[in-house]
Parts: sequence; C-alpha cells; structure tokens
Amino acid sequence: MNQLILKLRKKCRRNKKLIMLLFIPMLPIKAGEPEIQCPGLTTYEMRFCASQSWEQSNQALKGQLTPETLQKWNAATQKVCAAAYAPYRQGTIYPQMVVGCDDRLNRVLLEELRGLSE
Repeated sequence: MNQLILKLRKKCRRNKKLIMLLFIPMLPIKAGEPEIQCPGLTTYEMRFCASQSWEQSNQALKGQLTPETLQKWNAATQKVCAAAYAPYRQGTIYPQMVVGCDDRLNRVLLEELRGLSE
C-alpha cells in the first residue's frame, strides 16, 4: 500500500511539472522598444528606422492639415511611391523604399507649409 502511495505521489509531482511547462508560454513577457541605432545595419533595423521617421513626419502633418486633407495626401503619396518603386515590388527592400519615399514627400510638404507661414 505504501509503495502505491509513493508511486502516485511521484506521478503527481511529475504531472505538476508538465502542467507548469505548458503554462510557461502564457507568462507575460515585457516587450520594449528594440535598441536600434538608426539608420540601422540590417533590413529589419532599416525598416524600423524608416517607419519611425515616417511616423514623425506624419504626426507633424496631422498638426497642420485637416484629417480629410491628410487622408488624401497619404493616399496620393502611397500611389506615387508605389509606382516609383514598382520595379522593386518583389524584393525585400520594397516596403522600406516606399515608406522612405512617403516620409521624404511628407517632409517636403512640411517645408512648403513652413515657408507659407513665414
């Protein structure tokens, strides 16, 4: 009888360990901003930097354009940049080039708007 109880306890401990292993992927993991030095060395880093730059220029435009005008501007720049870099569409660099193009056009517009306000 004692041996049976010992075997059951041993099995329970083993099962507890297995159950704990199943829940490890569910534990929250703190995800922070990656530590990237722009302009970046890898494709991932370059894409990250390009998107950060675009976010900044887009936020600046949000403060100067109406939402409707900004939406039309973004649609126009996306079409222009997609057409300009169409030959690279199948390459891994394509998204980065399009985002970079959008950002450059945003910054040109910001300069023009700055010139109008002076």
